[in-house]
Amino acid sequence: MYSYRAPLRDIRFVVHEVLDINDHYRNFGRDDLNKDLLEGILEEGAKFAENVLAPTNRSGDEHGLRFENGQVFTPPGFKEAYDRYCQDGWITMIADPKWGGQGLPAGFALAFSEMLLSGNMAWKMYSGLTESASLTLEAHGTEELKQRYLPKMVSGEWAGTMCLTEAQSGTDLGLLRTKAVPRGDGSFAVTGTKVFITAGDHDLTSNIVHLVLARTPDGPPGTKGISLFVVPKFLPDAEGKVGPANGVSCGSIEHKMGIHASPTCVLHFNDSVGWLLGKENEGLSCMFTMMNHARLGVGLQGQGLSELAWQTSLVYANERLQGRSLTGAKLPSKSADPIIVHPDVRRMLFTQKALVEGGRVLCFLTGREIDSAHMNQDLEARKRSGDLVAFLTPIVKAFLTDAAMEVTSLAVQIHGGAGYIRETGVEQIMRDARIAPIYEGTNGIQALDLLGRKVFGTRGKSQQAMVARIRETIEKFASMTEVAGMATDLGRRLEQWDKLTLDLGMAAMKNPDEAGAAATDYLQFAGYVCLAWCLLASAGVAAKQLAAGAEEKDFYNAKLVTARFFFDRLLPRVDAHAAAARAGAAGIMTLPAEHFSFA
Repeated sequence: MYSYRAPLRDIRFVVHEVLDINDHYRNFGRDDLNKDLLEGILEEGAKFAENVLAPTNRSGDEHGLRFENGQVFTPPGFKEAYDRYCQDGWITMIADPKWGGQGLPAGFALAFSEMLLSGNMAWKMYSGLTESASLTLEAHGTEELKQRYLPKMVSGEWAGTMCLTEAQSGTDLGLLRTKAVPRGDGSFAVTGTKVFITAGDHDLTSNIVHLVLARTPDGPPGTKGISLFVVPKFLPDAEGKVGPANGVSCGSIEHKMGIHASPTCVLHFNDSVGWLLGKENEGLSCMFTMMNHARLGVGLQGQGLSELAWQTSLVYANERLQGRSLTGAKLPSKSADPIIVHPDVRRMLFTQKALVEGGRVLCFLTGREIDSAHMNQDLEARKRSGDLVAFLTPIVKAFLTDAAMEVTSLAVQIHGGAGYIRETGVEQIMRDARIAPIYEGTNGIQALDLLGRKVFGTRGKSQQAMVARIRETIEKFASMTEVAGMATDLGRRLEQWDKLTLDLGMAAMKNPDEAGAAATDYLQFAGYVCLAWCLLASAGVAAKQLAAGAEEKDFYNAKLVTARFFFDRLLPRVDAHAAAARAGAAGIMTLPAEHFSFA
């Protein structure tokens, strides 16, 4: 079974050469965020991911969780890894120093997070939810709530969750029934049942702080009547330590296809004491602070698992001997050649490589823009970065998690029968990846968000801003012989994107179903164009390095060849997505529901 190795060379290429992180943060007056600091994080983070986390991935999947008397127990090694994660200070990286954090920008820590997700995605989900909950509490909580909970959440002593879903209300949160009744002292009694709660109960921490969506008695119906509450598993005592139980119980855990070491809980709240977070009836907008952070995190999950699947595939393709090269034996002293000599295996490997490398640039670029939206002193530039992040969030979440399904499926295919059995561990990667297109808003919802809210909701301005940003990269590299053809091709795709957006907008004005029917194909179109943008930037940087006489010629040549493969073999997929998006809603919506029958 393959052991994960952090792709440090490629990470360094993206953060230093393609995105030039040093100058980026220096422009914000943060000279402390330099190459030496990032190198330290990468080197030590790689050791943690490879030596501490990766060994628990397979065993965690096989051992699973133990649920006894309403308590969830994590697999062997998980708590030890978590304690070390906290003791070494990793969990405090991006938190505000006011609460015990190190104050590093979120984008600065993305490379480390990707390595953790490749090492053990199920394990990383525990601290990932706490980070999201902490950000939400910091953004919307009173000073009293922050003082009570944030120091312990930031340090990792206490964990956090997000509790949205109920059995009758998945995506449609307007149907939720959990109630929050005022207790007369400023607190509320929260009662209801939440399902699909990631890390809703576990033994890694002494307390878990739940952020719960619920309705107050006077709240209007639908999503407008939802409020957000802080509901701890145990009430803190006067000294801030764990006190009495708070009527929060875990009724069961789900038995799932993948992420076996991450508990997905049914949580019961029985007159649990909670405190309002933000304003009453504005819970959904508060929760979106957490949701947007989590959605980008899920896109990074897809990236991390894709990297792991690509690594396993590459090792196997070089080791597995089967058949002979069509152009003659490459290893005549062996009984067969390694399967990497076969064109179709190369096709699959290149597909994985292109999606992984392009996805990494897209993730880290989005992280850089998040930091710019918070740190840039130029208010206009800050707004542009915020708008760009809003536009990219559904693409990162949906496109990269769909890509993870393709990359992990190709890993199984490259391994052949060995990939379908548990021994190699490849099938676990594919099972773990399958949840990512579903949770934190299904990819269909992401597509509707992109086309309906981000594009149509801004009358196309957000898409035009994205196009303008991509054109800057095209102009930067258009004169370079090695990448000029790719730059021209991408420019043509941008014109195609503009026309598609206009056509769909006109159709949706006549029939709202047109937007729903076209949304997924539109997002896929946008995703391939964004990856082409990222790979063009990578290829342009590589070409410059080669022209300057760089020593790592093989590394930079590989960047050029990978980008060309993407433009030749994968980018043409946008033509099919554009045609499908234009096909309209009639072919989908005309058949009455009762005619969908197997009788």
